[in-house]
Amino acid sequence: MKENTNERRRELIDDIVMQHVTGIETLGTAIRRLRLEVTGLDQETFAAMCNMSTKALYQIEKDKGNPTISTIDSILRKFGLRLGLTMAATTLYTPPLGQQKPVSKAPVRGANPKRKSAGQLNRVATLRATTKTKDGDKGAAE
Repeated sequence: MKENTNERRRELIDDIVMQHVTGIETLGTAIRRLRLEVTGLDQETFAAMCNMSTKALYQIEKDKGNPTISTIDSILRKFGLRLGLTMAATTLYTPPLGQQKPVSKAPVRGANPKRKSAGQLNRVATLRATTKTKDGDKGAAE
């Protein structure tokens, strides 16, 4: 494999960081790319460098593990990176001023359109009871 120059490593790291910041890559994928593309090391060697097990590194790279912040920070520092907060990627479409944002047609979370609320059920029961008393049993059957 061809040796990476410092400039090429910096370009790779910048690309990986941008892919992660924009949400295209997960943290695990970014760490895997850093390990493979920047260092070219296998999991066993890189895990030993980071004082962790190969299984723990594998789980981090597959986004299955639950690593501590200090573990992630120690991995990132090997590449001159630090763990921190970033702004979420903004949407490409921003509605012009004076116009309302489009309303989502998705149901409200927790709402079941087929299920009647308790208030609606009580009104239906009240209406049936009222019909029964005014018209007798005849109105309730209709």
